Amino acid sequence: MHAVNDFLTNLHQYIGGSNWFVLLLIGTGLFFTLYLKFPQIRYFRHAIRITRGKYDREGDIGDASHFQALSTALSGTVGTGNIAGVALAIHIGGPAALFWMLVTAMLGMTTKFVEVTISHKYRDQLSDGSVSGGPMYYMKKRLNINLKNGRIIQVGTILGIFFAFATIFSSFGTGSLPQINSISNSIFETFGINHILTGIVLAILLGLVIIGGIKRIAKVTSRLVPFMAIIYFLGALFVIFTNYQNIIPSFLSIFTDIFTPTAAGGGFLGGSFAIALSNGVNRGLFSNEAGQGSAPIAHSAARAHEPVSEGMVAILEPFIDTICICTLTGLVLLSSGVWKEKLVNQFQETDMEFIVGEYDETVKNDRIALFHHVHNNKDMPRLELYTGSLTIEDGVMTNDGITLLNAESVAEDYMFLQGNKYYTGIIRVVEGKMTFDEVEKPPFTKRVKNLFRKTASDKIVVEGKSLMHSAPLTTKAYEKSFLGEWGKYIVSIGLLLFAFSTAISWSYYGGRAVTFLFGTKYIIYYRLVYVVAFFFASFTDTTIVWSLSYITIALMAIPNLIGILILHHDIKSTIKKYWVDFRREHPEEKVPE
Repeated sequence: MHAVNDFLTNLHQYIGGSNWFVLLLIGTGLFFTLYLKFPQIRYFRHAIRITRGKYDREGDIGDASHFQALSTALSGTVGTGNIAGVALAIHIGGPAALFWMLVTAMLGMTTKFVEVTISHKYRDQLSDGSVSGGPMYYMKKRLNINLKNGRIIQVGTILGIFFAFATIFSSFGTGSLPQINSISNSIFETFGINHILTGIVLAILLGLVIIGGIKRIAKVTSRLVPFMAIIYFLGALFVIFTNYQNIIPSFLSIFTDIFTPTAAGGGFLGGSFAIALSNGVNRGLFSNEAGQGSAPIAHSAARAHEPVSEGMVAILEPFIDTICICTLTGLVLLSSGVWKEKLVNQFQETDMEFIVGEYDETVKNDRIALFHHVHNNKDMPRLELYTGSLTIEDGVMTNDGITLLNAESVAEDYMFLQGNKYYTGIIRVVEGKMTFDEVEKPPFTKRVKNLFRKTASDKIVVEGKSLMHSAPLTTKAYEKSFLGEWGKYIVSIGLLLFAFSTAISWSYYGGRAVTFLFGTKYIIYYRLVYVVAFFFASFTDTTIVWSLSYITIALMAIPNLIGILILHHDIKSTIKKYWVDFRREHPEEKVPE
């Protein structure tokens, strides 16, 4: 598992984590914002009216209303990115990462408007009367190259096929695996319920919902999204106003270190401009998916007689998802102060690393060395990873000259436990990572009983103080209000609804990609695999899941961003035609242009 995670992390550095991807994503949003004269601002009120159904017509082709399509798309975006993703971005890049998330969202409002418009325009109506759409359809229909001799170079078809396969992989990397993983972690942190038991129950519920297709999905998500948003919003306000003295400093911290390194504080080792930018953009993309090409698949199912109105509905998504909900989460984390505090938690294996030497982040030279090590600075030598044996007596490591890092911080007061008892024995460490080959698996009947226990009796775990990230960090932040420990239930319930609805929507996205590639008869096989993977991700290490999601997001976004840039003239002419027709049909209405 460690080797897999290292491979995924290194691959991400060349794709989504690279500077050229950040420039492509932000640059595309900036180009269309200027090219279309700030449509995210000028069309905002009009988008709200369309969503309310003011201009609907009877007989429009589609499987869902504007609001249902928006709810389905929002349920696909409002999920772990808003709860776990914001926490991860701030954990790595500091408060400035939230600023770059907001910038990504503001430009993403235009990007999503554009990608939904062009995808809706070139959607297909299937033989069963349903509709199927998404970037793969406009790529196939508009990006092939016609030569003068009559030959056609199938560039668009190839891009469409690549995008469809990337969508299938991303339905696991974005929609299935991180969602149930964050749910099971939060449920474990809050209620002590084993990850596997959570996975079994929710996998069954997921299967029951997605078998019904888009109409059942739209019905469920249109009810879940408003309810879960209200719960989460109220809980966030409780935390923020309980820590009212930190509201202004927290808000200012988002902007003070935009172009400069974020200073170290508490257990936080500091964050450079590049780290904040990269994590803010990537987590912003994970949160609102603007440019990724996923939301156009949901919006293509909307009942509309032309494409631009549905594109305008999509403008609201990044605004609700990132500018509203992610900002709330960010202010909760910053005002509570938990993002830089070492808190008691159970360490995850891929977050832990044993290094040779004793390091203290309060010592300047040690902190600098640790900073370059945890952020994998290629221009600086990494610290030596420990290989050897750990001697554990009554839960305490007796070796000298070894430092344990967890979640990019120096671990403190940590203990080794097996079940509910302090562990005594020898643990083998290879290149900084613990191995447990010597631990004999218990009989099957005992493993079944362990499903109902907080910690399996045969598993050696490490508990102590360190920084935290993802959903568990947000859970801790919600406890920093007058609600106390009750705050964690808000996160658990909110995350359960957020993430579960995201998994539902992404099953539809993947199903549309399967339809494009192989036909409708293969969707059932895809759904079965989707549910099984959903279950297994409930007890897979969080770090590996997130590493996979980074890559699949970028593989979808790259061909989609290139495609909409090529079709910018088509997009602009389609928008102009919309306003001409709208003025003729609604002469009494004031229009933005």
